[in-house]
Amino acid sequence: MATAVLKAPQSAQAQAAGYSDKRRKLALLVIATAFVLDLMDSTILNIALPTIQHTMHASFTALQWMAAGYTLTFAVLLITGGRLGDVFGYKKLFMWGLVGFMASSLLTGVAWNTEALVIARLLQGATAALMVPQVLSVVQLLYKPEERVAINGLLGGLSAIATTLGPIVAGLLIKANIAHLGWRPIFLINIPLGLVALLLGAKYLPKGKSEHAAKIDSIGTGLVMAAIGLLIFPLMQGHGLGWPAWTFVMAAASVPVFGVFAWWQRRVSKRGGSPLVIPSLFRHRSFNVGLLLSLIVFSTIAGFALTFTLLLQAGYGFSPLHTILTGIFITVGMMPAVALLSKKIIPALGRWAITIGVAIMALGLGAIGYAVTHASGALSTWQLVPLLIVMGVGMGMAYSPLLPYVLSKVNPQDAGSASGVANAVQQTGGALGVALIGIVFFGNLGSTKTYAQGFGRGILLEVGLLALCLVLSFFLPRHIVARAEAQN
Repeated sequence: MATAVLKAPQSAQAQAAGYSDKRRKLALLVIATAFVLDLMDSTILNIALPTIQHTMHASFTALQWMAAGYTLTFAVLLITGGRLGDVFGYKKLFMWGLVGFMASSLLTGVAWNTEALVIARLLQGATAALMVPQVLSVVQLLYKPEERVAINGLLGGLSAIATTLGPIVAGLLIKANIAHLGWRPIFLINIPLGLVALLLGAKYLPKGKSEHAAKIDSIGTGLVMAAIGLLIFPLMQGHGLGWPAWTFVMAAASVPVFGVFAWWQRRVSKRGGSPLVIPSLFRHRSFNVGLLLSLIVFSTIAGFALTFTLLLQAGYGFSPLHTILTGIFITVGMMPAVALLSKKIIPALGRWAITIGVAIMALGLGAIGYAVTHASGALSTWQLVPLLIVMGVGMGMAYSPLLPYVLSKVNPQDAGSASGVANAVQQTGGALGVALIGIVFFGNLGSTKTYAQGFGRGILLEVGLLALCLVLSFFLPRHIVARAEAQN
């Protein structure tokens, strides 16, 4: 009698190795679509905040929660989402996350009050945390190390552009007022786009899980969730409550909890377990410095996006359409910079691309702040156009190379953990930016100060953060190295 032999299922690495160039491009298209959807939704609400504030009578604290609630749950759960991809399969987690993202987008679009909207945004961020880490994991699987520099540079450019395009798409949809739904279609549009990605993903994404899949580090998950929550929650809630003592205690408590998390990860790794974050990732200078730069740059971008939108609409009476037509000049400056960076400037300039980009971005921000605070009465779009273009060029140059630097030495078997960490740091930066710069901006609105003065003081903080980035950029390796063994 013949005995049936059951073959072990192929790993995701083995599945991806058999992909043709055409199939790789289609898979990249699917994950890039989800990547852009997430990034746009992290900022897409900004353009609608004045309308929501008026129609729902939302407080300043509620507005901050609407803007940052998504990034908060996204950051808290993102590292776990990356690890779940290693354990259960990247395609499976991507599909689950995408379905959840579509469902939570529907809930956001039909929210009936501020509390429901905040809760829906929190859920949307949580489901995105399952979906997005698989994007970079699939890139690690499909492309060789020498190919990933260009692909990761492309994704880095897409992230900068999507952050800017989110409010633009939102403004156009609000202006269209489809079916008299006002701002709601900015979230409902995710459903048809998500369905397309879901159908294509089912066909083209590689099945299987990591060759080295292991168990979930539940203790590490709890520790990192607690640490990020302890840091972000008091920053978001403190201003509205008048900064009671517990907000400072809670924020300070995040530091030892982060320390315990790091200790636990090293312990689990030494015992041969499966840590949530692979400790060996932090042995490389490009990973560590790149993450810190991502945190600060993304904080600056998120803080500026929130306050600039409120400044124009609530401070100067711009319509949503007028606001997006003003903000689009950031993209005008960014797009040529990103196009050049993805193929030429990143390999040629290395870390100098980031240094120069940060300096240009700071120059543009400082000039915008000066123009706003010294405007006599009305503020014209044309006063801001050249300054916004300069800022956009700097954003493209500063942000696009960061992702290739962070991931340049990551081994494919650790792709889920590394991509989860990289994205969590980005999103934590976004939440921190909204919280910290929001404290300065909304704090001035609560006194006799004007929107312009509050915005100007926020710009001072943003320029200071970029000055720190400029110094940190010199600690990066001079060039991106595709192969792990080639860099000291």
